[in-house]
Amino acid sequence: MPNQENDLLKRILVVDDEKDVTELLDYKFRQAGYSVRALNDPLRAIGLARDFRPDLILLDLMMPELTGIQLLRMIRSDALLQDTPVILLTAKGETVDKVRGLETGADDYVTKPFDARELLLRVQALLRRAKSAAAKPSTRLVAGDLLLDIERHQVTSSGKEIDLTATEFKLLRLLLERKGRVQTREELLADVWNYSPDLETRTVDTHVRRLREKLGASGEVIETIRGVGYRVSG
Repeated sequence: MPNQENDLLKRILVVDDEKDVTELLDYKFRQAGYSVRALNDPLRAIGLARDFRPDLILLDLMMPELTGIQLLRMIRSDALLQDTPVILLTAKGETVDKVRGLETGADDYVTKPFDARELLLRVQALLRRAKSAAAKPSTRLVAGDLLLDIERHQVTSSGKEIDLTATEFKLLRLLLERKGRVQTREELLADVWNYSPDLETRTVDTHVRRLREKLGASGEVIETIRGVGYRVSG
């Protein structure tokens, strides 16, 4: 059983074209205290995952229309999902299949038929590792389809890299780090440009306008709070 304080209502997404497998796992994980969504249609997986925001995904490797490997690649390239732990489920037990799955970005690999208790323990272990990693300061900041990677000094929108100046990068990073909180123009001048509050607040407006233009559709996450300043939503 999961630790009730740490794992209760953690979200698990199961994608497998075998209905008996999804029904079994749906029952077992709910019984263990998890929130579960189970799908037999892989074409709906990414859309549901973006809405459900699972803490862990279980993927069948061999499915019609979209394989587990194809879905895994899509997950790892999605700004909202790319850090989600993934366990591959498959009837294939050959080493080459395991290696392929792990090289694509899977965190674990379970061969069918599997023992539900063992699978539950593997899920718990992955969730503990994810929690430990989340406790460390994040070097990746996300809002909508926008991803800012601090270590790489890189910004991408829907996977496409955006070229920003050093000041634009600093401005966006600050807004993302304070996501949901309104930042006044004076605060932004002080924190980004190190200006005193009585200097040009129009500097902020100009840079935000240019930043939005470069970000394209993703620039919509930067909201204007009339008469006050700016806030990042999403």
